[in-house]
Amino acid sequence: MDHFAASDKFKDIAVEEMKHAEKIAERLWYFGGIPTTKPAPISVGGELWEMVDNDIKAELEAIEMYKKIQKLAASENDPTTRFIFEEILEQEEDHHDFFISLKEGKKK
Repeated sequence: MDHFAASDKFKDIAVEEMKHAEKIAERLWYFGGIPTTKPAPISVGGELWEMVDNDIKAELEAIEMYKKIQKLAASENDPTTRFIFEEILEQEEDHHDFFISLKEGKKK
């Protein structure tokens, strides 16, 4: 993958992550909750491969959390929340695959 293609993909992922935050906030508002405006601490790598490693870790954490939310939504008979998180989970898995592929491409 060339530099520009990777740059475009990073941009696309950032936009998708913002859309995820918006969907989750809207669902919280629906239930009368108040979404946080303070994100969890963000790991900022100094060089590209450190950032990619941080991204891989963050995607895995998000995937695990969203799977738990899906199970909870199913047990609470809340198909709308389950569906929202199924959609987000699919995109998170795509992001994870991209970062893994990028890292594996480095090794070649």
